[in-house]
Amino acid sequence: TGKSNPQIESLPSSGSNRRYYRLTKDDISLIGVAGRSREENHAFIELSRHFHNQQLNTPEVLAVSDDEMFYIQQDLGDSVLFDAIKGGRLTGVFSADEKDLLHKTIAQLADFQVKGAKNLNFDVCYPQAEFNNRSVYWDLNYFKYNFLKTTEMEFQEDLLENDFDKLAQHLLQDESDTFLYRDFQSRNVMLVDGNPYFIDYQGGRKGPVYYDVASFFL
Repeated sequence: TGKSNPQIESLPSSGSNRRYYRLTKDDISLIGVAGRSREENHAFIELSRHFHNQQLNTPEVLAVSDDEMFYIQQDLGDSVLFDAIKGGRLTGVFSADEKDLLHKTIAQLADFQVKGAKNLNFDVCYPQAEFNNRSVYWDLNYFKYNFLKTTEMEFQEDLLENDFDKLAQHLLQDESDTFLYRDFQSRNVMLVDGNPYFIDYQGGRKGPVYYDVASFFL
């Protein structure tokens, strides 16, 4: 930018191990990121560059340190879809404006899944290039240990594992060349002039399209 000594504001990390900072000077505002995992940073940087070339709504990465532990990206502001649809989330009745935002978001999800996958080198994805049996069991075991067991609900674990096996086989029976966002939720959708922009896709990989839709509405 040609400017130095910016004002630095620490931003919430939302459970991530990355630290975010807003860097401002005069009329310029950028986001600085300090990550702890080079592999995860590399995935985000490379996916961002690819998505930007595909003209998808993602923050542009502007500068990267040689070791890829720090990078600077476009500042998308502070408006988050999660907050914008608060009324509908709390009451179950969404306004026309909230429905419009949800429609825009889901429509652009399809672009990510198809256009985002076009000519994408899935080898840059972290920690895996493709949604596979291990990925399924990570989610199923998360459900078992972080939800089911905490409810103290009675269940037969061997029968549950049988159901897990059947579900995993069903989920993986169809091969797909589409991009699985993996963490598609309203907290990862920023609003810029009323248009959805997408962040935190560094855990994405090749995978089925219905996974993201299900995770978004749950």
